[in-house]
Amino acid sequence: MLRALTIAAKGGISNKVKPFKGVDGGVFEIALRHRGDAFRVIYAVKIGAAIWVIHAFQKKSKTGIKTPQMEVDLIRERLKRLKEVLQ
Repeated sequence: MLRALTIAAKGGISNKVKPFKGVDGGVFEIALRHRGDAFRVIYAVKIGAAIWVIHAFQKKSKTGIKTPQMEVDLIRERLKRLKEVLQ
């Protein structure tokens, strides 16, 4: 995950990154598997000049690959607060 964030900080996009659906553009998801578990980091690059990690979590969805709604709601709320603080 650090490698993917470092690439993003330099203006690139890692092959481990995809756009995060369900929120405005400029928000990306790093998805990694480790020892049979799935981990996610959600970050934004279009807020100011910095990379902002919005949320990191171990994915334990019981509905397949879909991100649990509780996590999506938390990401939306944190993104909203981040934009308010930075304006």
